[in-house]
Amino acid sequence: MKEPLRIGIAGLGTVGGGLVRLLTENEDHIAARCGRRIQINGISARDRHKDRGFWPGRFEWFEDARELAQSDLIDVLVELIGGENVAAQVVEKALESGKHVVTANKALIAAQGARLAALAEKWNLALNFEAAAAGGIPIVKALREGLAGNIITRVVGILNGTCNYILTQMEETGRPFADVLAEAQDLGYAEKPDPTLDTGGFDTAHKLAILASLAFGTAPDAAGVYVQGIDRISPVDISFAAEFGHRIKLLGIAAVTARGVEARVHPTMVPLGTPLADVMGVLNGVVTESSAAGVSVLEGRGAGAGPTASAVVSDLIDIARGLRIPAFGIPTASLVVPERANLGEREGTFYLRFNVLDRPGVLATIASCLADQAVSIESMIQRGRAPDEKVSIVIITHEAREAAVIAAMKAVEAAGAVVEPPCMIRMERL
Repeated sequence: MKEPLRIGIAGLGTVGGGLVRLLTENEDHIAARCGRRIQINGISARDRHKDRGFWPGRFEWFEDARELAQSDLIDVLVELIGGENVAAQVVEKALESGKHVVTANKALIAAQGARLAALAEKWNLALNFEAAAAGGIPIVKALREGLAGNIITRVVGILNGTCNYILTQMEETGRPFADVLAEAQDLGYAEKPDPTLDTGGFDTAHKLAILASLAFGTAPDAAGVYVQGIDRISPVDISFAAEFGHRIKLLGIAAVTARGVEARVHPTMVPLGTPLADVMGVLNGVVTESSAAGVSVLEGRGAGAGPTASAVVSDLIDIARGLRIPAFGIPTASLVVPERANLGEREGTFYLRFNVLDRPGVLATIASCLADQAVSIESMIQRGRAPDEKVSIVIITHEAREAAVIAAMKAVEAAGAVVEPPCMIRMERL
């Protein structure tokens, strides 16, 4: 058997602790898979005395992760710190010191992945990040290796388990967003005190930027991702979605179009019975569309100690086997800057909800505003109650330009026909 692959772990939170346990418990199995042992030679974290379920004295302790990154004791640096600034410094130090890098840091890869990949290529080193998108689902390898012979045209995914859990619970219990969010925070699924990274869609956007780069051969473009969260979704929207045969999911959608690369994150109505509609709870799911393989579907646990540690170990095994694949599947010099599609020109169908007072002429005003923007109505639900009582008018449009739909909604609001801002949810035929 070859000499062990010596690793250092920077960051010992949920994932770091899970990685130590996985490498320890499956040590012989992993060694058999890659022909050498993976040996932890150094660790670093902010709190040396925190109880992590294992004895840290087994390993060399480094107060500064940058010192660990440069240590002669390791061949690979596993970066699990999170965030951008310190993590970027640690990764740079590792690469400049001739160490391979494995990271689960989606924010770092989405923002600085191309630059760090170029640095890795300069020294013939690996920069692997399977754990940075969809946790235990091997989507990075699927895009970079399994589908390498295909022209990939579309990637659609449920990429955040927190949001999927919240929407699932809202559907199953009828409770409002705020109540379910508080429960998710108590269960540890959502951050306290500020869950915006998850519920605002930004975590999904980081992951989508990475997947789009792998799929389309473009440089990661996190700034080019349109982002909308789930905080305005109400139980009434979820109920109406079911009436129309749909379910609401927070989707990350990246596609190559005639207008450029389209990258968007937002609540979406998807038809019941389709693969992503059936991904419930904290699970993630990804659908790819490609030239030869057609439609591929992957589903699994997208976060947590076990799934994320599993993805990290898969990257370590690749390095132990001597595999060196460019981080984004092609040399960084070949990555192109994506031309961003104008989402206003995108055509699709839309769910529109207008809360109005039940008075004569209100529906005519809404219909007129839609007609003025050439937005036609496919179906509608209006349930009147009593004069001057608030009711919902719900409309599903035919195919329409997104900019036209938004303009029509603004016109309805300006006309004073609604008692609160209208709600628009995009619909996808998956």
